[in-house]
Amino acid sequence: MQLVCQRVGTCSSCLKRQLKGFLGLIKWQRRLVPACDRTIYSETGKWEKSYGLETRKRVENWWLPRIKDQFCKISETDKSRPKFYVLSMFPYPSGKLHMGHVRVYTISDAVARFQKMRGMQVINPMGWDAFGLPAENAAVEHGLHPANWTQSNIQHMREQFEALGLSFTWEREITTCLPEYYKWTQYLFLKLFEAGIVYQKEALVNWDPVDQTVLANEQVDDNGCSWRSGAKVEQKYLKQWFIKTTAYAKAMFDALSNLPEWYGIKEMQANWIGDCVGCSLDFLLKVNGKVTEEKLAAYTYTPEAIYGASHLYILPTHRLLHGNSSLKEVFQREFIPAKDSLTSVTAVNLLTNQEIPVVISAKTNFENFLDTKIGIPSTSAEDAVVAKNLGISFTEVIETLPNGLEKVINSGEITGMTRQEALEAITQQAKNKGIGGDLTSDKLRDWLISRQRYWGTPIPIIHCQTCGTVPVPYEDLPVVLPSVTIFTGKGASPLETASEWVNCSCPRCKAAARREIDTMDTFVDSAWYYLRYTDPHNMDRPFNNDLADYWMPVDLYIGGKEHAVMHLFYARFFSHFCHNLKMTKHKEPFHKLLVQGLIKNQTFRLTTTGQCLKREEVDLTGTEPVYLKTGEKLQVAWEKMSKSKHNGIDPEELVKEYGIDTLRLYILFAAPPEQDILWDAKTDAMPGVQRWQTRLWTLVTKLIEARTSGTMPNPGLLNKKEKAEARKIWDQKNLVISEVTEYFTKDHLFNAAISRLMSLTNILHQASRPLILHSAEFEDALATLCVMVAPMAPHIASEMWKGLSHMQNKLCTHHHWDVDVLHQSWPKVDPEYLQPSDVVEMSVLINNKACGKVFVPQQAARNFEEVHELVLQSELGVKHLQGRTIKKAFLSPRTALINFLVQE
Repeated sequence: MQLVCQRVGTCSSCLKRQLKGFLGLIKWQRRLVPACDRTIYSETGKWEKSYGLETRKRVENWWLPRIKDQFCKISETDKSRPKFYVLSMFPYPSGKLHMGHVRVYTISDAVARFQKMRGMQVINPMGWDAFGLPAENAAVEHGLHPANWTQSNIQHMREQFEALGLSFTWEREITTCLPEYYKWTQYLFLKLFEAGIVYQKEALVNWDPVDQTVLANEQVDDNGCSWRSGAKVEQKYLKQWFIKTTAYAKAMFDALSNLPEWYGIKEMQANWIGDCVGCSLDFLLKVNGKVTEEKLAAYTYTPEAIYGASHLYILPTHRLLHGNSSLKEVFQREFIPAKDSLTSVTAVNLLTNQEIPVVISAKTNFENFLDTKIGIPSTSAEDAVVAKNLGISFTEVIETLPNGLEKVINSGEITGMTRQEALEAITQQAKNKGIGGDLTSDKLRDWLISRQRYWGTPIPIIHCQTCGTVPVPYEDLPVVLPSVTIFTGKGASPLETASEWVNCSCPRCKAAARREIDTMDTFVDSAWYYLRYTDPHNMDRPFNNDLADYWMPVDLYIGGKEHAVMHLFYARFFSHFCHNLKMTKHKEPFHKLLVQGLIKNQTFRLTTTGQCLKREEVDLTGTEPVYLKTGEKLQVAWEKMSKSKHNGIDPEELVKEYGIDTLRLYILFAAPPEQDILWDAKTDAMPGVQRWQTRLWTLVTKLIEARTSGTMPNPGLLNKKEKAEARKIWDQKNLVISEVTEYFTKDHLFNAAISRLMSLTNILHQASRPLILHSAEFEDALATLCVMVAPMAPHIASEMWKGLSHMQNKLCTHHHWDVDVLHQSWPKVDPEYLQPSDVVEMSVLINNKACGKVFVPQQAARNFEEVHELVLQSELGVKHLQGRTIKKAFLSPRTALINFLVQE
């Protein structure tokens, strides 16, 4: 570094810079920097002729800290300007970025820079989905507190982001494990609780009988054993918290029709929700005429026929037979395996007050995920058979009129209604009473959010023996996680050990009470984070309505296909719920989705054990890969990069070897975003983008050399052929602007955009020296090329622009040469290019075979007689049609084409 400073200090141009005080007065030296003396213009005011390894390192080292862009700062939000909200799914802070991260965040970075250059007010926020099981596992295995482990990982990953030149709106950063974030997750939980959309019921969990603890699904191996103790995992019923997402099923299904930009994902969402044709209704259970504390929600496909219900139908696997219900003994005693079992338990319909018996079904399963159904013989022949076999009486409630219209009979106040009218009336009555009625499907289940874990958002509920389940008052939020220091992975939740935290007083009666010790599923944290980004530092509410209304919906949401169902469903649910509370104007959170594919690498497995080998353990010299130690043939496959499969690639190593811009361009060029990338650095993609950067640099070098040659540029010196070449460059520039802009805005085909920029690069390389020296079109096309490259390869584009901007004798004055390339406006197609031409190129076919083209005036192009005559008089017509018998001619109404049918 000292040598560089000395060299710069003695450079005459740098001395002038120091004396004059600004770069604009630097005079280009006739001689370019010798190839052996690697430097860059931004450091010394001298242009380096070639773009080799050292130059690339200097360029990226120089520009990396200078092109950090905060996009729209919170204090600068101007609601009168058009906005663009680009959001990539935030990561779990595992501590290390992988290539999947690099791909999704490179895409969002390029889009954000592009939209800012288009004049949009842009946010591209970043945060951390920071609760979760891995942090707790680290605490068990390494004695690291989850908070410390998480914070350390976040710090490391932030540094990795910055080393990759990824530019986020960091002042909007959120971290879901911090109380200032999860306070508002708890606030939204309480709003759901108030709305009757949160409830508790027994549900099955994975139970380790040795460690006496609940296991997450990912802690159970393929053989159904505990990851830690090795014990066979059991299914156990525990009381769990649920969010009634089924209450919004129909609204969310219907809203999918308003999401035209959700290509392919809409169908997955629709399939997940299912056809919302029926609903659940609440029943109160009685035994021997006495009311119990048990309530049961049962599904029916025909709510309009509810007055014809004959029985309630439950499966033999139902929680009432296996959980902790007071009716468990009765049901088990009266259950006859493989037979429909009529029990002494009855169910009172809370809507109609009808009392019907509970039947345990002979079936082992109902449709999809149902375990409780309402038997209605009027609308189900199967239900009628069950009722008759068990001697259960029932009433017919559907009458078919002679004209085929079906009406409801024997049904109280809905008698006489059509089935559709009755359906609407019954479901509305049930919703008004809070006893069901929300149209949903037989496949969608409510969202189980309870986790018997420490590292999650505490559920803000207090259990009081007198008052029952009591929500924590809003003014007492957040309920902060206590400091727990010992994590064993055994026994009850670690929160159980924090007695001072668990034992509290009831907010209502002030008596002794206990806090809820379950924490929330991390999907809850990520179900509303996109709203918090709009107002991340608000201390008084989750977000300001006006700011959310301005920024929402997210214009482009980018992430992996593995999140296309559950995460998007939960995020849509929270958005619909907030809209119903009038917290937001928009129902749907995401306008357009970009679901990117995986980056895969080869795995090498032993055929005998399935064990994955490291690449250095594999002999790749022969026709087939074999195990170095034994010569055993291996199973080779392309799989998602993973540390356990030994096929991961460290992004930091790739940056050292190839550079930031090359890695970014490779990611964008190797495949369309939706497709998987099969990683192989030796394929054409990586060398291709390396060569392209070199060719771009060479173009800038050529122009600088020409303009510092001592000859003043003068477009008037171009001959006719050179002017035609210049026009071709101008045409291509406009065509590429049009196409690349469309690729960025519509399909996000960055690979196609790069391909078009490469084609423009090739055209400029064909330009003659006089054209380079004297043509404004060449200069403009090269400058425009630099601008369009900038969102994808910002470092090299910034340096090339710096070189061009200080070039003497420029011919183009419409570029803002005094500001860096990333602050340039995105180029627009020249108005003249968009104007219709005075002439049309008419394709001529003879007997359906193309034989050439003829120029005809625009105003004559749709007139058959005029086109016919002009073609006959043309050189082509004289050569191919003169003296021949024309049987018929057709002028295409859609395209510039005329077809002559002639006698052979």
